[in-house]
Amino acid sequence: MENDSRIEDLGFARVDVDRAGRTGDAEVVFGQGKTPEQVVAILRTLHAKHPERAVLATRLDDEALAQVATSLPGAELHPVARAVTLGPMPAARGSVAVVSAGTSDAPVAAEAALTVRVHGAGVDVIEDVGVAGVHRLLAVRDRLERADCLVVVAGMEGALPSVVGGLVGVPLVAVPTSVGYGASFGGIAALLTMLNSCAPGVTVVNIDNGYGAGVFAARVARQTAPASP
Repeated sequence: MENDSRIEDLGFARVDVDRAGRTGDAEVVFGQGKTPEQVVAILRTLHAKHPERAVLATRLDDEALAQVATSLPGAELHPVARAVTLGPMPAARGSVAVVSAGTSDAPVAAEAALTVRVHGAGVDVIEDVGVAGVHRLLAVRDRLERADCLVVVAGMEGALPSVVGGLVGVPLVAVPTSVGYGASFGGIAALLTMLNSCAPGVTVVNIDNGYGAGVFAARVARQTAPASP
């Protein structure tokens, strides 16, 4: 469609600037495979259309992070999450607990936690509570129960979501990571464990997809705690 105001044509990309109006969530820049200059251009375009709320770029390499820092001094860098935000965070509605099994899962968990905040929910980050020391998980059970939704991130054999799903009845989205030795097959072992979970209510996203899990969880939390009239 010619001159569609819902699309900003940058030549190399057709940026969807109307997504927030349709879904409540603005378009996000997936940085992998894009040049640093392309990432900056899309961020700048989205921020111009939505200056009242943060826009997010994910999966950025060091070169792209450095280019954003130079070209967009108002941007905030999140190096662990390999992401940047530009603009103010929205008011938080509801709460998501992002639970990770080990320190090696931190990049994916950080991406999920940042995504939750950008998409309008509060976040409680619970780190290093993998099943190899299950007492660590039991010690934070009260925090799990207080959340409106859980994002549970694990690599290796991916057992943590099943254990969490058996402890609490909070909506849960599991994220397998590509962390593990050879027989983990780059996260496929964890993915299959989560898909075959015997704990009811475990939903699963793709390997290393912290972003997808964060969007899902934020939407659940926002629905649980709707905005004041």
